[in-house]
Amino acid sequence: MPNVFRLTGMWDPRGAFAMAKVLFIVSGASYWVMKDGSRYATGYWAEEFANPYRILIDAGHQVVVATPNGVIPTVDMMSLRPQMAGGMDGALRLESIIREAEALRRPLHLSDVRLEDFDAVYLPGGHGPMADLAFDADCGRLLTQQLASGKPLFIVCHAPASILSTRIGGESPFEGYRLTCFTDEEEEAVGVAALAPWLLETDLREKIGVDFSRGPIWEPYMVEDRNLTTGQNPASAAVLGNRMVEILKGA
Repeated sequence: MPNVFRLTGMWDPRGAFAMAKVLFIVSGASYWVMKDGSRYATGYWAEEFANPYRILIDAGHQVVVATPNGVIPTVDMMSLRPQMAGGMDGALRLESIIREAEALRRPLHLSDVRLEDFDAVYLPGGHGPMADLAFDADCGRLLTQQLASGKPLFIVCHAPASILSTRIGGESPFEGYRLTCFTDEEEEAVGVAALAPWLLETDLREKIGVDFSRGPIWEPYMVEDRNLTTGQNPASAAVLGNRMVEILKGA
């Protein structure tokens, strides 16, 4: 039986794809301007890049990174604190994965990306996407094309902010899709909500018209609707990574 999704990776004679090529669309922002005008240091969240990256690499797949204007992405240093990474060992593990990920140091320009070259697309979060991907026309074009293609699209935590960039004339192809993201309750719990210029869950509900779903705060939670898979928070990133490997195998 053929795979549900046509993969561009190398064919293994045993009937599976030995290697698929996955595009990581990563924020290039290093800060987010808050409603009082202050700069909130941010970037991509380490766990949300590193865990799916390691899962895919260990499964024999290739990861390519793309950012707005091809800037080298900035890791949110808060995400490497031991208390945020499950202890010192967890923080050191994330640092090691990021340090070894050469794809982070030679990202493509989003404007140059050809989706036909990739088998799946993944967007890690952190507050960075709230500052750039939410308003990036190239990101909006790529997400719209990926959704329409039927090929896998995975988005986690704050990265569903990128869906706001798909609006044309106030309408988005993601309207009515069932999805999740970092919740307003979680934003309040981390102390950012009071200063944030906008809240992700609220804007996805009101500006896109998504069918929002969520689990308990901080617990892994994943939602699948057609070829779109979303995760609620950093703890959901590894769940998405494992699901991506299953789909790339044609499971």
